[in-house]
Amino acid sequence: MNQLLTGDALYLTGFMAGDEVQLMKWGRNERVQRALDAVPYRPKSTEDMKRWMGEQEQNGYRFAIRLKRDDCLIGYVELDGILWAHRVSGLSILIGEEYQGKGYGREAMECLMAFAFSELNLHRIQLTVFSYNDPAIRLYESLGFIKEGSFREFLQRDGKRHDMQLYGMLEEEWRNRTREG
Repeated sequence: MNQLLTGDALYLTGFMAGDEVQLMKWGRNERVQRALDAVPYRPKSTEDMKRWMGEQEQNGYRFAIRLKRDDCLIGYVELDGILWAHRVSGLSILIGEEYQGKGYGREAMECLMAFAFSELNLHRIQLTVFSYNDPAIRLYESLGFIKEGSFREFLQRDGKRHDMQLYGMLEEEWRNRTREG
């Protein structure tokens, strides 16, 4: 039986006491938050982070991403808004700025997709990404997500309009990619 939530360098787990300190640091990072969320930037408080960590949506799964070597929290991944009757879920990921570009996002996404398709028996995973987030777009496309459309000029940042792009992956597409290696 394959391990679903463990990769080569990291594993997915629940949040622990003290994680709110690192989450708050990322919550106060304008660049990170503006890549993740369409709402206007607002620094997060310790209470905001503790509340968010404790929330578990009935139709979702949120995991902390930790490095195996030292249990360091480097981000989180989430399946949210699961429509069980249709076997469809949204997906989001945050990798702390200091851990980006090291392959951790790819590994965490691979673990989450294995969990979604193998354990939860989902049929489809979808996500949105802002058109200016080139690193995230490259990651999603390299994992096999298909661009399905754009919400044109969805967002205004720094006086410019940006699209919000919709990407999706079907279970069969994921299974074909994992068989190919």
